[in-house]
Amino acid sequence: MALVSELELGTFDYTDAAMRGERFHEAMAQARERGWLAQAPFGYMTLDREAGEFFLRTRSAIFPGMKIAEIFGVTEGPLYEQMRRNILHVNGADHTRLRSLVNPALSPRAVERYRPIMREFLGDLLAQAIAASSGPDADEQDEAMIFCDFVDAFAKPYPSLAIATVMGAPLEDAPRLHHWSNWIQRQFDAVSMSDEKEKEQITQAVEEFYEYARELVRARREDPSDDLISRLIAAEEQGERLSDVECINLVFNVLVGGVDTSQSQLAHAVRLLAENPDQWELLAADPSLAERAVEEALRYEPITPFTARILTEEVVYRDVTFPEGTVVMVCAFTGNRDLDDEQAGERGADSFDIMADRGRARPLTFGAGVHYCLGANLARVELQEGLAFLAEHLHDLRLDGEPVFEGVSGIYGLAELPIAFTA
Repeated sequence: MALVSELELGTFDYTDAAMRGERFHEAMAQARERGWLAQAPFGYMTLDREAGEFFLRTRSAIFPGMKIAEIFGVTEGPLYEQMRRNILHVNGADHTRLRSLVNPALSPRAVERYRPIMREFLGDLLAQAIAASSGPDADEQDEAMIFCDFVDAFAKPYPSLAIATVMGAPLEDAPRLHHWSNWIQRQFDAVSMSDEKEKEQITQAVEEFYEYARELVRARREDPSDDLISRLIAAEEQGERLSDVECINLVFNVLVGGVDTSQSQLAHAVRLLAENPDQWELLAADPSLAERAVEEALRYEPITPFTARILTEEVVYRDVTFPEGTVVMVCAFTGNRDLDDEQAGERGADSFDIMADRGRARPLTFGAGVHYCLGANLARVELQEGLAFLAEHLHDLRLDGEPVFEGVSGIYGLAELPIAFTA
């Protein structure tokens, strides 16, 4: 057996600001060719599916929330308290209790009820995009074309409106929820946390949302309604109830995990479909394929390409010793492509193919193990409704310019996605 520090490993720097788009894809392919493990900033990175699932599922590893706080000098204040109370950082019996109380409110059956209102939001956003369209000087052939930035027109507002509805917040607060989520998510981005000004804005967003969430929880205790917060307040398991602090932090987790992430995954899904017209045509001809399209987008372009874990004790895996305190980044991007020949389909694992039968190889995009994403069911419903609606109403979809990719350190999204379509 060898110490991991003694191995000769390739390196991969996910904090490199230029690591995005096609360059990111190429660099990941090259890293995977060199083996199953790579050197990364702050630790090591797994590059195949089996190793990724091992480190996500082992009870000898936890989310390194407090290590992140230590690395970036967060020792007190709202951001420190939020990191400490985040359900990602709660383990053992406390984690099991919290999950058992919140899971019923976000079960597959529970989130189905939001599909109709999601379709309404999409219809409103489409009408606004058509009304606002002001494409370039067009000839007669292009007169019916609608031009917009998909990110601004659909991807940003849609998840914010959905999460406001789920939480029982006023719809007019959706832009604020988006703003807070966008900034708070950057606590997982090493580049943003290294910038003192950005760290201050992250802290401010945390403080503002905590104040907002306290008021929402207080209002729902006084006047329960048919929403997530009311359900959390009423949740009970063997006499256990959520305290106000626990309830507020769970609401916090749902917001942070359910806006910026859904925005980014939907934008990438539409980009992939526009870049592969044959796949868009299949979906447009049969919008019931939306579920398959969502799973393939989650697999092919995960918006959480890297998930961190820190070892709480020494671990030996594949005859390699990882000491206690080692940080391991699980790469979902390469793990999602680690399929056998049967699962890879005719076009291969490196192709975007909504008709491929991937078998039981579920994407690692939502994680795995006890910390599997709390809002995965809600996210899937949002994405399915989004793609089904768009496939039915956006005809002749095409890119109207180059997508603008954001960095892969944190949430991997798109800053701009110019599209054109007929309605």
